[in-house]
Amino acid sequence: MPVLSVITAVAPGMHEHLPETYESLRTQELPAGWEWEWLVQCDSMDEDHRAQIRAVLPGDEPRLSYRASRTGGPGVARTMTLARARGELAKTLNADDRLAQGSLMRDIHGLSQPDVHWAASRVIEFWPGGGQRPHSARTPPAGRVTSGELLSSYWSPTDTGLLVHPATLCVRMRTLLALGGWMALPASEDTALMLALDAVSDGWYSEEVGLLYRCWDRQMTAQPAHFEPEERNARRRIIAIRAEALRSFKDSFRIRGAQRS
Repeated sequence: MPVLSVITAVAPGMHEHLPETYESLRTQELPAGWEWEWLVQCDSMDEDHRAQIRAVLPGDEPRLSYRASRTGGPGVARTMTLARARGELAKTLNADDRLAQGSLMRDIHGLSQPDVHWAASRVIEFWPGGGQRPHSARTPPAGRVTSGELLSSYWSPTDTGLLVHPATLCVRMRTLLALGGWMALPASEDTALMLALDAVSDGWYSEEVGLLYRCWDRQMTAQPAHFEPEERNARRRIIAIRAEALRSFKDSFRIRGAQRS
C-alpha cells in the first residue's frame, strides 16, 4: 500500500495549534489504496518541550510517529524524520497550519503525471479574529510548472519571491533524498528546497486552495530576525546560487518520473 509521509517540525513552545493541524490531516481523503503517516519532530531535546508536544498529540498510532532531535531549526528537524519515513511521497505541514479539504488527493494526482517530481497549491492566509485573504495574486497557471520557471521568477530585481508557497510542497521521496532534504539555513530552508527541485525537475500547481496558512505574532517568519538585511540577502543569494548549480548539472541527475507500479 503506497504511503504519503506528512512531515511536521515543532519548535519549542510552538505546539498549541497541533490539534487543529492534526484534525485537518485526519479528515483528508486519499485515492483508493493510499494511506498517510504523520511524522512529528520536536526541534529540541529538552524534556519539558518534548512533554508539551506529547501532551497535545492524538493517540493515533501507528499513523503518528513522534521523535525529538537537537535544536537545528525546522529544516534539520524535517530532515531527521526521513530516517523513519515509509512514504513514496513527502508532504510538508507546518505545526501551526491546516490542510484544506482535498489537498492530499490533489497532490497525489499532480505527482502521478509523467516526469513531475513536486506539487504545490494555492494558499489562503488566516489571521487572528477570523480574517482571511489570498497569500499572493501572483501564481503560475494550473498544471505543469516547467523546470526553471520558479528560479527565473525568484532571482529577479523586483524581489517578488516565489510563484508558489513552499509550505504547500509535496515531493517524491527519492528526489527529496537525492537533494539531501532541507538546506542547512537559519530560515528559508523550504524555499531552498523548492528551488532545488525546480532546478532539476518539473512540478505541478493546483489553483485550488491546499493550505490555510496561519498568520500570527509568534510565527517564525513574523520575527524581526527573519528580515535582518545582511542575513536575508545572504540566504537569498546562496539559495539561488545552489539552484543555478543544480540546474547546470541537471542532465547528470537523470531524474525520471517513474510511476508507481
